[in-house]
Formats: sequence, C-alpha cells, structure tokens
Amino acid sequence: MRQGIHPVQGTVRKGPVSLKLGFSSEDYGYAIDLGMPPPIPRSRFDRDPEIKLESLWAGLTLQRSNAFAERAGPQVKIRDQKGVWRQAVDDLQTYDSMLTHCADPRGAPELLDLRESMRSWRFYDHFRTDSDAPARRRQVGARTPVLASDGSDLAAAIGTIQEIGADDELDAAVADAFPGGAIDVRDADGYFEVEMRQHGLLRPLKASEFSDGTLRYLLLIAALMTPRPPPLMILNEPETSLHPDLLAPLARLIASASSRSQIIVVTHAAKLVALLHDAGARPVVLTKELGETVATPDERPEWNWPSR
Repeated sequence: MRQGIHPVQGTVRKGPVSLKLGFSSEDYGYAIDLGMPPPIPRSRFDRDPEIKLESLWAGLTLQRSNAFAERAGPQVKIRDQKGVWRQAVDDLQTYDSMLTHCADPRGAPELLDLRESMRSWRFYDHFRTDSDAPARRRQVGARTPVLASDGSDLAAAIGTIQEIGADDELDAAVADAFPGGAIDVRDADGYFEVEMRQHGLLRPLKASEFSDGTLRYLLLIAALMTPRPPPLMILNEPETSLHPDLLAPLARLIASASSRSQIIVVTHAAKLVALLHDAGARPVVLTKELGETVATPDERPEWNWPSR
C-alpha cells in the first residue's frame, strides 16, 4: 500500500477517537487530548469534542518527575512547591480547560504563566486582499500595537508604529520592497486610511487602489513590526499574491522580526525557504505518507504523550 501497488483499505477501529495537540519549550510543555462524548445521555452537542486529558510540565519532554498539573476527565491535580500533589478541581466541565479554570497566581502560577503566554501568540493565516477587504476601507483610528488577524486595522497599526518613533524603520522596510515608495496614514475626522506614494505618480494611492500584493506586503510589515512583539508568531503562506521580487525583502523583514519573536513560516515557495535559510532560519520539511503529513525523522522532536 505504501508503494501504491495495492489500494489503501481501512481496518476496524480499536482505539477511541482522539485528537492530540501539544507543544514544548525550554520553559514549559503542554498537551491536550480531545475525544468524542459518550452517546448516553443524548445531547444536541454530541459532536462537540470533549477534553479528556491535559498535562503541563517543565522542559521539553513530559516525565513523571517534571509534571506541574494533570487533568483526567473532570479532575485536576496540581503539584505544589514541595512536590506534593493536591486535588484542585473535581467537577471541571468537559468543554472547559484547566488553563482557564485552575490558573492561580498562588496555587498554580505555572498554569497562569502559560495561559497568558499562549494568549499573546499570534496567527496570521489569511489576510484578505479582495476588493471588499476590511484593510481597504477607512476605519475608526485607535492606538493599535497588535494588528488584527484579518488586517482590518491596518491604518491604525501603521499609525501606531509611526507614533512610537519607529517611522525610520518603517520607511526603510517600505523602501526595501518598493524603491522610491513611502506610506503614510491619512486622518479624516478620526477615520484612518493608508496612502502610498510611488515614484512617477502625481498623487498618493489609497488602500482601495493597491494591488493585492502591495496590500498584503503592507499587512505583513504591520504584523512583523509590531510594537508589542509576541513570544510566537505564525505566518501561513505569506508569499501568496506577492511578486517574486518581494520575496527577498520579505525574508529580510522576517529575519529582522525574528530577533524579537519566534516566528514560524509555513510556505510552499522554495525561493523564500532558501532566503530564510540563508538568513539563519531552520527549515523543517513536511512530507505526505498515506495522507498523513509528517516531518522527516531527523526533525521530529523527542515527545511523550500523556495517556488516558
């Protein structure tokens, strides 16, 4: 079947339905196991996933000795500073996480620290650049240190970068991608709109007139030059609709931002991968094996899942 000689055939499921998610760092590791609810009693929410397990530990790999908090079903146990386990909760709902209901600055500071860290992560999966994209419209301006995931507050985010005194870096990033170009934010009675001047044009272009690639690149600039760098930022296929000439400036922009945040870039653009690799990024190659997406063996981290 793996060689494609014989068709793939299913087998009888022996284990429970399970979706496992997790991550680890030098500070903390966290894993969650989601499953389906039992069929009895019946509920209109039978297809909602239930949290079966959660685990929080110190360091990269889960061991018996380094766990801080463990959740099994409705029960949550937390280890105190003396290494003694105590029952924190015994009636946690299946749709609630121990991160939200058991975090406590005194009793469980590790849960609180991890929760606040995860809340600051940013995911830029898809910036809209169509003719009706929010970033093309005038928006009410308010100080915006963090660009929204849909890019709707682009003008306010650009204005905030200028306001904090980083306008020289902003101008350099724009000029690196668009030689002779410059951007500014037009304020019309509290409504903000991005404008761009380009060499040879008698008037600035409004956001509604930008090409898809120009608008997307300005959104990436606003995201990566944030005045409030997150511990983790994910960019999914940032090269979409960009002219090939913009990939080199984009790689430089990402490399500069990586000095302030850990940045994960998901891309199919071989040129962008090569440019980021030259800038010091670590590539992780994903492949398909019978429909499963896996990392090559030498790139898979050491990992232990908590068991039900």
